[in-house]
Amino acid sequence: MWAEIRKYLFSRYLNVLLVFVPGLLVLEYLHVGAVWLFVASALAIVPLAGVLGDATEEAAARMGPAAGGLLSGTLGNATELIIALMAIRAGEIDVVKASITGSILGNLLLVFGLSVLVGGMGRVKQTFERTHAGVNTAMLMLAVVGLVMPAVFDLVVYGSLERDTPLIQNLSLATSGVLMATYLASFLFSFRTHKHLFESEAEHLTTMSPRTALVLLIGATLLIAWCSEVLVAQIGEATKALGMTKFFVGVIVVAVVGNAAEHSAAVVAARKNKMDLSLTIAVGSSVQIALLVAPLLVFASHALGHPMSLVFNGFEIVSVILSVLVVSLVAMDGETNWFEGVQLLAVYLILAIAFFFVPM
Repeated sequence: MWAEIRKYLFSRYLNVLLVFVPGLLVLEYLHVGAVWLFVASALAIVPLAGVLGDATEEAAARMGPAAGGLLSGTLGNATELIIALMAIRAGEIDVVKASITGSILGNLLLVFGLSVLVGGMGRVKQTFERTHAGVNTAMLMLAVVGLVMPAVFDLVVYGSLERDTPLIQNLSLATSGVLMATYLASFLFSFRTHKHLFESEAEHLTTMSPRTALVLLIGATLLIAWCSEVLVAQIGEATKALGMTKFFVGVIVVAVVGNAAEHSAAVVAARKNKMDLSLTIAVGSSVQIALLVAPLLVFASHALGHPMSLVFNGFEIVSVILSVLVVSLVAMDGETNWFEGVQLLAVYLILAIAFFFVPM
């Protein structure tokens, strides 16, 4: 087992960043400034997220299409979930909401945009299954409804997005239940009634034993939890020192850190002309964030004593709506080219610049 772990750790360039895990321990012992701890914990999470993702895929590959798909689908964004849970425990609800928004935008615009750009270089166009793309974009529109309606309710009933009443909390809980039920129903569609659309993506050659995968899965989860706790604890001081707002850190920095390993996988798949897989990683991850992770966080927030609603601020709502519309337009014809990747990245940069200047 240890030989397999050693072989795996030296098989990916991203794992070089694992030196920041013991490095973070040293920095904590030395009581260095918040900025150094924030940066070190963020860099440590990046490769750990990759290890967690790989271990999950290895475990899922041995469980059959349905059970494996369920495991992969529920743990696919485990890193973001762990970071968010630590932030909720610390009472950083606004950071959690911003990270949800940032994960959706990052996967749709940054990840998919980079994938389309890199994959399209040297090719006239790339194609993918339109039915599959249509399912994902339809799920995204459902996510928009679920994330927008609580805010609309707040505006209509209370006249602002500031109120967080028991009525809003109950609405958020009920909406979260519907979103999670729909996400679970998607597994029935993917692995039972329409599994032929996803068979080509289910192939995964195992490279490690079940025991090794389990050890890596548990180890990465525990280390991510620790690094996330350190990261969240430094947000207040680090953002002030760096001249950033918590909103920007949540939308851009935390979201990118949690998704970095997945970003590289989508780009590599696109470069190999596997656009169906790339689309699944990028767009499917956004669907998972909106329909599974966000609802889970709403329920978990009540258990942790810091109730969180699904009422996002106007800037977040508009950004999510626009990004979903842009990606839907790009994906509707079942083909992409490098310039469409440039356009998606341009939209992400415009939103990131705007997020930087939002005084929140």
